[in-house]
Amino acid sequence: MGQIGSLRRRLLVGALALIAIALVVAGLAIGLILARFVRGQIDQRLDAQIVSLVSGLEKGPALRLARDLDAPPFDRPGSGWTWQIRRDGTVLRSTSLGARDLALPAQPMEDDDRPRPADGTGPRGEALILRILTLPDGTVVAASAPRAALAGPLREAGLAVAASLAVLGLVLAAASVLQVRLGLRPLDTLRQELEAVRAGRRERVPDLQPAEVRPLAAEINALLDQNAAQLAQARTHVANLAHGLKTPLATLSLALSEPGRDPDGRLSRLVASLDRGVRHHLRRARSAALAGATRIRTGLAGPVADLAGALERLHAEKGVRVACAIPPGLAAACDPQDLDEMLGNLIDNACTWCTRAVRVSADASGGDVVVAIEDDGPGLGPEALAAVARRGRRLDETVPGHGFGLAITTELAELYGGGLELDRSGMGGLRARLRLPG
Repeated sequence: MGQIGSLRRRLLVGALALIAIALVVAGLAIGLILARFVRGQIDQRLDAQIVSLVSGLEKGPALRLARDLDAPPFDRPGSGWTWQIRRDGTVLRSTSLGARDLALPAQPMEDDDRPRPADGTGPRGEALILRILTLPDGTVVAASAPRAALAGPLREAGLAVAASLAVLGLVLAAASVLQVRLGLRPLDTLRQELEAVRAGRRERVPDLQPAEVRPLAAEINALLDQNAAQLAQARTHVANLAHGLKTPLATLSLALSEPGRDPDGRLSRLVASLDRGVRHHLRRARSAALAGATRIRTGLAGPVADLAGALERLHAEKGVRVACAIPPGLAAACDPQDLDEMLGNLIDNACTWCTRAVRVSADASGGDVVVAIEDDGPGLGPEALAAVARRGRRLDETVPGHGFGLAITTELAELYGGGLELDRSGMGGLRARLRLPG
């Protein structure tokens, strides 16, 4: 199936097409009305001339007028405004006719109550508008006007009407464009609100929408609620499976690493293979769950402050002080629980190895957020930095722990499209740079 195309373009094309059709129909209707009006004015003028001629006829056998009725424009030769009276071969003419007669159509002998229209030609063959009246005594009275008297006013009025309709068409076209823009603005607003939901700036689409868009917004919110519920359920299953499998495997791996438990290393390799397989499928399941959670954005200042306070109390015997430098409003596109787990692992690790001071800072870098955790401890050399990131690898067995903190943090960061980097801190110890999408 091909693409439907732009809804805005379809509405505009439809509106402009209807406007064009309406203007053409209006132009034709106005032209017809104007033609009838101008023709009526000409007919009234010719009828008035005929009435004047009839009233000016003298009674008697001779065909004569009692007074001169060659008023303008019937007194201008060649003007086309003419009159003619005929009875028994006698003809009276207007000055504009000269010595020539009007070519009248054949007339019925019976008389008419009023003048009737007819088409005729002038002495030079020009087209004329005729009005003819037949009197009871057989006298035929005719008056004519040139066709130009009809075409000229119609042409002038038509130009004015066409210009007016063109201006009206432009105004209606502009109004249609504005109407379509205003009519579709709620959809654009809804798109921006959905973008805010996807970016994590909003959890739901506002319910306050136009009546036509309100059902769509309600369906979108229902879908968001359903996805959130499915995501929470999936995350619960993944967490339960992780706790149910990873801890026993880690314990078994540590037990087999004791001297004499696995002389040939075969069991350790099997456990490592099983651990890789479990983590691979857990990673895929969690990635699918996190794909729907990218709209969640969690502020950094609050969680860092809470973790710093808790870990300062936990390491109170060392007198550890955790300095926080987190810009207000800085947030990461990350689940709050996952953020607490990653930051908790890193800050706890810094508190464990520091002398007295730990510093947590963060800033925005491109579209990402980088959180730096630094300590003033002994730090690590290049070889140790490479080794410490391996799962379960601990450089000092005298310190409590299982060695999975950095590996779990790295895994979580990579699931969100970020990462973890370890290097030397300016404070003298280790610096962990946690990169997360913003």
